[in-house]
Amino acid sequence: MLLFGVLSEVLLYLCISIVMGTFLLQIVSSEQRPVLEVPRAVVLGSIIGVAIFSFHPVLRLIILLAEDYELFVTIQSVLFSFEVGKAWLLSLFISIVFFLYYSLIDVKKEYAYIVIGVIFSVLLVVAQGWSSHASTLSTFGFALHTIHFLAVSAWVGILLVVSWFARGKENWLPFLQWFSPLAIVCLLTVLLSGFFLMKLVVLPSEYSNSWALSYGQSLLIKHLFIVPLLAYAFINSMLVRKKIKQIEDFNPTPWSRVESIILLLVFSATAALGQQSPPHSINESLLIDGPSPLFLFFYNGDIDKISGTLEFGFYGVFLILVSLLFLSLIIISFMKRISPWLTAVFSVLFVFTSYLSFMLSVQ
Repeated sequence: MLLFGVLSEVLLYLCISIVMGTFLLQIVSSEQRPVLEVPRAVVLGSIIGVAIFSFHPVLRLIILLAEDYELFVTIQSVLFSFEVGKAWLLSLFISIVFFLYYSLIDVKKEYAYIVIGVIFSVLLVVAQGWSSHASTLSTFGFALHTIHFLAVSAWVGILLVVSWFARGKENWLPFLQWFSPLAIVCLLTVLLSGFFLMKLVVLPSEYSNSWALSYGQSLLIKHLFIVPLLAYAFINSMLVRKKIKQIEDFNPTPWSRVESIILLLVFSATAALGQQSPPHSINESLLIDGPSPLFLFFYNGDIDKISGTLEFGFYGVFLILVSLLFLSLIIISFMKRISPWLTAVFSVLFVFTSYLSFMLSVQ
């Protein structure tokens, strides 16, 4: 069930990003973006995919409550009484109307039709914000999650669509001239809103303590993957522009594709995070859910006496230095025109070695 939940959430993020990216790119004039060929079936499938893959939290709640109540009563209660059920009904309604709209209307004929598509895409994000855990805590949590998800889907969506559906190398420079500042704004928004979202669940002072839980493990891995993602963002926003000016036949697509793969790994860690119980009290969560098996594999001390402080010994410092080497190799690979796909391996190795350093250093 955990694997199914993670897969459903990753596919949900992917579907929303594709829809958002497709319509946002249509707003921009054809001279300001590469030539795009996004199959109509991909967009329609993504719209329906939002309704399908966002159903998993509802299904999980139905299965949980069906042990004590009749199935029909449980389904009715979850859909019409619980916020997650009502949010899914809204998402289903928007998806159906959006599907019919895109099926029946040639949106490319009128600029206003494209704007309506963007509005539908934003409404899908709002529906996901309503169903989020942060939304159950407060209105502020709902707003934070919606802004966070909107910034992610805009940035990632444009990147995914351009990376995998662009044809040829034309107009990459004018595209990067407007997309790079937009990506930076989205990235800063994601980091800032993500910090405040984390504070709703885990206080910064409790961050390393949370690693004893499966939730904290997923959170740490997600944050570690963000670091190489920043390296790719730097490459694709700054260094690629210089290369395009210097080398006429330079193809930036492989580098943007690798960045999109790393983003999918961040999505996977985020999805795993969504399948864990948020630790509003770490001690209580340890008693109820128990410590993370992955954490226990590395930690040999008394779990009741964990302080969450980090003391880097020889191995911890060595592994941090090795991780920084792998991070540097990502930038060096671009400079030396080494295969960008090899840098994806460096990214995973960075996460692995830095993760080991933290796990071996926690007290």
